[in-house]
Amino acid sequence: MGRTETIVFGGGCFWCTEAVFLRLKGVRSVASGYAGGRVENPTYAAVSAGRTGHAEVIRVEYDPTVIPFQKLLEVFFSAHDPTTLNRQGADTGEQYRSVILYTDERQKLEAERSIAELTAAKKFAAPIVTNIEPLDRFWPAEEYHRDFYAKNPGEAYSRAIIAPKIEKLGREHSELLKE
Repeated sequence: MGRTETIVFGGGCFWCTEAVFLRLKGVRSVASGYAGGRVENPTYAAVSAGRTGHAEVIRVEYDPTVIPFQKLLEVFFSAHDPTTLNRQGADTGEQYRSVILYTDERQKLEAERSIAELTAAKKFAAPIVTNIEPLDRFWPAEEYHRDFYAKNPGEAYSRAIIAPKIEKLGREHSELLKE
C-alpha cells in the first residue's frame, strides 16, 4: 500500500462528483461534505439555502503512485463545467461553485498550471472560473448523502444527471477506471 494524499474538489452537486471519483484506480475513499464557508458544523439545509458560504465538495483520498494528481485534475475538469460561476446545470448558488481546496503548495501550483494549460488550449468556450483555495476545514455531509448514486441508481436525478457523467468518464478516461 502506497502513500495517501488528500484533495478536496467542488464541482457542483457532491452526489455527482462522488460517483465519478469513486470509480478511479488509486482512489481510496471519497467523502461528500462541505468546505470553504464561514459557519461551524454546517448542515445540508443551511448550505443549500446559501447561508453558510460553504460549497458542496468531496474529499478524495488517493495513492499518487497509482493515480497522479494531474489525472485527478483532468477528471475534475471533465466532470463538471468549470466556466459557470456559482452554477452547475439547474443548481445555482455559491454552494455549487467550482473550487479546488488544496492541502499543500504543490497541489496549488499544479491546479494553477492545469487551468493555464486548459485556457491556452481553449478547451472551454468561456473562461474557467474555478477558485483555488487552501483547505481550512472539511465537514462531512450527513449520512444520507454518502454513496447516494450507489444507493439510488433508479432515482430521476441519478438517471438524468449522474449516470451521463459516469458514462462520459468511461468514454474519456477508461484507462483510469477500476476493474
